[in-house]
Amino acid sequence: MPEQTTDSPEPADSPTATRGLTRRKLFGTAALGAAAAGGLAAGTGISPAFAASPTVPATVQRERAVVIGSGFGGGVTALRLAQVGVSTLVLERGIRWPTGPNANTFSRFANIDNRSSWLTDHATVGGVVKTWDPYVGVIESIAGNGMAINCGAAVGGGSLMYHGMTLQPSKANFAKSMPVAAGLYDELNFWAYPLVARMLGISTIPNDILNTDPYKSSRLFRDVAPKAGLEPVAVPLPIDWNFVRGELDGRYTPTYTTSDIAFGVNNGGKRSIDVTYLAAAEATGRVRVATLHVVRDIALDANKRWVLSVDRIDTGGVVQERKTIIADAVFLNAGSPGTTRLLVKAKAKGLVPNLPDSIGTQWGNNGDRIYAWIGMNGDAGTIQGGPACVGGRDPQSPIPYTIIHAGSPVPTNGNKVLTVVGLGIVDAAGTWAYDAAKDDAVLTWPASGDAALQQLIAGKMQQIAQVGGGIMMDTNAQAASTWHALGGVPMGSAVDLYGRVAGHRGLYVLDGARIPGSTGACNPSMTIAALAEHSMAKIVLQDVGRVF
Repeated sequence: MPEQTTDSPEPADSPTATRGLTRRKLFGTAALGAAAAGGLAAGTGISPAFAASPTVPATVQRERAVVIGSGFGGGVTALRLAQVGVSTLVLERGIRWPTGPNANTFSRFANIDNRSSWLTDHATVGGVVKTWDPYVGVIESIAGNGMAINCGAAVGGGSLMYHGMTLQPSKANFAKSMPVAAGLYDELNFWAYPLVARMLGISTIPNDILNTDPYKSSRLFRDVAPKAGLEPVAVPLPIDWNFVRGELDGRYTPTYTTSDIAFGVNNGGKRSIDVTYLAAAEATGRVRVATLHVVRDIALDANKRWVLSVDRIDTGGVVQERKTIIADAVFLNAGSPGTTRLLVKAKAKGLVPNLPDSIGTQWGNNGDRIYAWIGMNGDAGTIQGGPACVGGRDPQSPIPYTIIHAGSPVPTNGNKVLTVVGLGIVDAAGTWAYDAAKDDAVLTWPASGDAALQQLIAGKMQQIAQVGGGIMMDTNAQAASTWHALGGVPMGSAVDLYGRVAGHRGLYVLDGARIPGSTGACNPSMTIAALAEHSMAKIVLQDVGRVF
C-alpha cells in the first residue's frame, strides 16, 4: 500500500501562513521595474540543497505511478492516469496558492516580497533591490551561460504566473519548430488542441472590457500594429471575464485591470492548471498531490524499478524528511529546466544506465525578447489592463514570429511606456552539462541560436516606433532571459513521439523538455498540454497494465 502523503502547508493567505510571513519580515518598500510578460508552461524541478538536521527521518514508500511536476504536462498526465484507474502520486516542490476575489495570496508589484521568489534571500524578478528570509515563492530564476531562465514553482506550475496566452501554432510553423513531430499536427488540431481549449475555457477579451480606460494601451497597440505590417492577433486567454468586470465595477481590488498578475492573480478567475486539470484529477480520488517535495535524483534499481531521492522541505527550504520513493512508472513534468537537469544528472552519475546521448541537447528560449516602447504618439493611459490580449504576426517574415503587448503593473503617471514582447522560432542550440561541484546541470546558450530571429524582431519593433512614434528599448540587450524554456530531452532521439525515454520502460517526459527550442511562434503552454493529451491517449491504451 502507498504511504499516505499529507498535503500539509497552509494556504499562503491563511492565518497560520500569515504568521509565518510576518516572522520572515516579508513586507518591504515600493517596487520598481516593469512586468515580466508571459510565463513558463511548467515549473517544478531541482533546487539547491538546504540544511537538514542529523535527526531528519529517512523513509521509503512504494508507488505505482509518480508524476514529477504539476504544470501543463503534469496536470494532463495526472488526470488521464486517474481516469483509467491508476493510483498516482504527484510530487510538487511548491505550495498551493488559493485565490480570492479580494485575496492577498500573491505578492504585488507595489510591494514585492519573498512570496515572489523561490528560496532566495533577494528579489529575482521586478528590478527591486531588496532582501528577505528565503521562502517557497512562485518564481525560480536559474542562471546559465548566455541565458537566464524564469520558471514557476507552485501547484499548477507556471500556469499561475503566466499571462495566459493560449496560442495554437499553424501547421507550417509547428513543423518548422518540431519537424520530427510534424506528422502529429493533424491529430492535435482535430482533437487535442480543442480539448485543451475546452478544459481551460479560453476566449478573447470581450469588447465591453477592451473599450474601457484601463485598456487604452491595448487599443493603441492594436491600432498601430497593422500600420507596421503586422496581422492583428486577438490572444485567447483562460480568463473568466466577469472577474475583470468586477474590478471595473469597483467590487474587487484591481488586479487584472492593473496587470498586477506576474506573480499570480489575486482575484481568481484564471483557469490555471491547479483549478482545472489537477482539480479534476484529485476529484477522482486516485491522485494525491504532495507539496514541498523536491526531487533530487532519479535512478534505476536492479529490479528495473524507478527510485526517486526526494527531500520534503518546509516553507523556508529546510529538509524535514528524506524520502526514497520506488515507482513502476515515472512521468517527468518538471518543466524543461527541471526535467533536463534530473536526466543530465542521472546520466553523468550513472544512476540510470544507457540514457540517450541527446539528453541535455536541443534547448531553446522560444525566441523571447522584451522591449519597452517609450514616448509613443497615442494615449496609453495611466494604468494598463491585462492579461496580454492583443498582438500581431508578420506574414512576410522568413522566420515566423509573434509580437504581443503585455500591460505593465507599474503606473505610468503620465509617462508613455508600453511593454512589447516578441517570440518566434529559433535554432535549438542550447546544451546542458553536468557540474560535479554543484551536483547540477548548467545551461549554455550561444547567441547564434536566436540571432537571426532577434534581428527580425528588432527591425519590426523599430518599425512600430516609426509609425507610432517614440523609441523601442531592448530590455534584454544586456542580460538575456526567457520565460519559455523548451528542450533538453528532445523528441525523436531522447524520447519517442509519445514521451517514452528511449530504451527505458516506464520512464516518460511529457513536458516542454521534449520540445526542441520553440513552439511555432507561440508561447508554449497550449502545445505542451496538447502534446501531453495526445501522448497520454496512447500511453493509457498501450502501456497501462503492461508496462506499469
